[in-house]
Amino acid sequence: MAILASDNVEHGPLECLFTIDEESGMTGALGLQPGFLQGTVLLNLDSEDEGEIFIGCAGGTDTVATFKYKTVRVKRNWVALRVRVGGLQGGHSGDEIHRGFGNSIKILNRFLWNADQRFKIRLSFIFGGKARNAIPREAEALILVPKASLELIRVYFDSFVQTMKGELEMLEPDLSMTMLQEETPEFAMRKKFQRRLFNALYACPHGVIAMSQAIPGLVETSSNLASIRHTGEDTLEIVTSQRSSVESSKQDIADRMGSLFRLMGATIRHSGGYPGWKPDTSSEVLKISDKVYRDLFKQEPDIKAIHAGLECGLFLQKYPDLDMISFGPTIKGAHTPEERIRIDTVDKFWIFLLEMLKQAPKKA
Repeated sequence: MAILASDNVEHGPLECLFTIDEESGMTGALGLQPGFLQGTVLLNLDSEDEGEIFIGCAGGTDTVATFKYKTVRVKRNWVALRVRVGGLQGGHSGDEIHRGFGNSIKILNRFLWNADQRFKIRLSFIFGGKARNAIPREAEALILVPKASLELIRVYFDSFVQTMKGELEMLEPDLSMTMLQEETPEFAMRKKFQRRLFNALYACPHGVIAMSQAIPGLVETSSNLASIRHTGEDTLEIVTSQRSSVESSKQDIADRMGSLFRLMGATIRHSGGYPGWKPDTSSEVLKISDKVYRDLFKQEPDIKAIHAGLECGLFLQKYPDLDMISFGPTIKGAHTPEERIRIDTVDKFWIFLLEMLKQAPKKA
């Protein structure tokens, strides 16, 4: 916007493309029609690490499982306990999936699965995660146990918390888990469905599935167990997101996720699909950007592909002759309440952008 408002920024013919809904569905980019743009060079200002120039990204899709279940009335001699998991790092499910941060839904379900084996608990309510493209930071469940097992499950819970803190002490120093007694609800899930749910969540893949064989250190394929929530009195929804720089691998892991949840009777839909962006190392705008960065800052930029999704894949699908790079200032904690920008990188980003506008190739 500053460039459009300025009268003294040097550039050739310029088009500016603004899209909506990039973080939650890319519906703006999906709605882009062929023939809308005239240019053939695209500077995408949507990356999160200054000094890195991106020339490729993963494609992605969501696999959403919806379950109908039946309930039973809770017995009078059972007590209710609310179990909460919080304090996790969370983070972007593309940029940070390889870091091994804790997933609140997986941690919560691990406790529920083990507690069910020992105490035959009943599940009334479960909730966790918010965004499809974020590693879930918080989750909670309302469970019921016989009064006779109350002290035993408390002892086991304390032991479980210490186990999790020991496993995650380097990655999740602020992990917190609480279990507090609550008012007893009238209904709980039927045992058969509950156990299928616990087993499915335990078996559900989360994290890196495969590393790239072409680009060292790049995650090729991953899956994120993003959220679980009740969407009605008898309906439960689980959202997972899959990413891959290989289209067939993206489809394969999405199909695996669908197959897993179909085994417990879920209805499956795939949504939010978008293509990847295959790196082009012969790109003319890449060569220019590499030289511009070295001339300006006397250091080489990192030329990379990213496991996160960028709209460039969708742009390329509609405009296959586009020559593109993506860059931006440094952003930390994307898609979390701690999202922030490094102010000292904004100036370098701005200087680099202005010089790229001067030197960008003038393609017909």
